[in-house]
Amino acid sequence: MDLRATAQLIEKESIPQLSFAQSKASQQAEDLIDQISKATQLGNSQKGKVSIFFQSDQGLKRVETTIWAAGTKFICLKGAVWIPIDNLVEIRF
Repeated sequence: MDLRATAQLIEKESIPQLSFAQSKASQQAEDLIDQISKATQLGNSQKGKVSIFFQSDQGLKRVETTIWAAGTKFICLKGAVWIPIDNLVEIRF
C-alpha cells in the first residue's frame, strides 16, 4: 500500500481535533520504535521534519513535522500536540 497516496495530509495544528478512541493502527512498521527514536533525535538535534503516518477515527493521516519527545504511550510534537503510539503506522525520513 502506498501510504503517501492513501493518507490525508493535515496540518499539525489540526491533530487535537481528531479522535483516537476507536482506532488503532492495523499494521505498524516492524521497526517503528527505532523510527520513533531516530525521529526524536533528529527533531531535537537538527529540528528535522519527518512524515508521520497515523490512524485516527477519521482515517489514515499524514503530518510533516518534528518529534520533540517520545514516551511509552505517546509521541509529542512541537506545540504540545500528542499522538498515541498505538495509532502510528510509520515514520519516514
